[in-house]
Amino acid sequence: MPRFTDIIGQQHIKEHLQGALKSGHVGHAYIISGEKGSGKEFVAKVFSQALVCEKGGDDPCGECPACKKAETRNHPDIIFVMRDHPSVGVEEIREKVTDNISIKPYSAPYKVYIICEAEKLTPQAQNALLKTLEEPPAYAVIILLTSNVESLLPTVRSRCVELEMKPVPADLMKKYLMNEVEIPDYRADVCIAYAQGNIGKAREMAGSDDFSAVQNSALSLLRTLKDISLGEQIELIRSMSEYKVDPKEYLDILSVWYRDVLLFKATGETDILIYRDELPVIRKVAGRSSYEGIQDVLNAIQKAKMRLDANVNFELTMELLLSTIREKG
Repeated sequence: MPRFTDIIGQQHIKEHLQGALKSGHVGHAYIISGEKGSGKEFVAKVFSQALVCEKGGDDPCGECPACKKAETRNHPDIIFVMRDHPSVGVEEIREKVTDNISIKPYSAPYKVYIICEAEKLTPQAQNALLKTLEEPPAYAVIILLTSNVESLLPTVRSRCVELEMKPVPADLMKKYLMNEVEIPDYRADVCIAYAQGNIGKAREMAGSDDFSAVQNSALSLLRTLKDISLGEQIELIRSMSEYKVDPKEYLDILSVWYRDVLLFKATGETDILIYRDELPVIRKVAGRSSYEGIQDVLNAIQKAKMRLDANVNFELTMELLLSTIREKG
């Protein structure tokens, strides 16, 4: 049974929610915002379970029938609103929330609605929700989870308590990955560098064989960059299509590696490097490249991400990037 202590980081959110539970001054509506993988669904799960827990403390007890039902998503007073279509329309909000909310809780002191991917709510759906937010029943708690809080109407936001997920500090992520996911020190450092404070992303990477294979492919490309033709480089990149990894993750690996090159060139220190095992190649690249050249490569990687976001063909994007890397890196 998850508890507030199982939430990694996010001390400001834990203090706010547990303070509300202790005082009994629970808000009628919350917005929890953060990028995908940041843990906002987990926070909502712990909070909702604490709200229905029969012991009524500031943490779910994990032992009462209500907690056990909530853990398996079978508690009748915790309602999840999940997106089944590209957007969440007014009919869905009426059916699952506004027409349902007048029915009192079956057994708990609160009736909790968790609206996932709230950024997909149409303006009409948000307006339908607005009246409920303005005059909610005393027992109702509505939690909107979103990766883009700006997509919500100002009138909706003004009636909710806004809680923003923050990047998790590296030391907490490392402790979690090594103790709970049971990966070695070096692998944890790589996951942390790539995830940039996103605990879900780090956990997913740590357990992904596909990511390890793509990482090995990227490192192989970087080791042999000056020794193979552009066509051979493209073939190496093309081979990653068989893995279930976002192409931008390949670019993130390149970015972390070139940041190591820049750090080594500037300091000569090895302990601060993520890819310490690649030191011979990093030393060679740092020696032949200027500071401006390495920065140009890092900028080109960012530009490649923007091209992918704009739906530019992956192979064309990589060809343009490799041209810069061959010239500058």
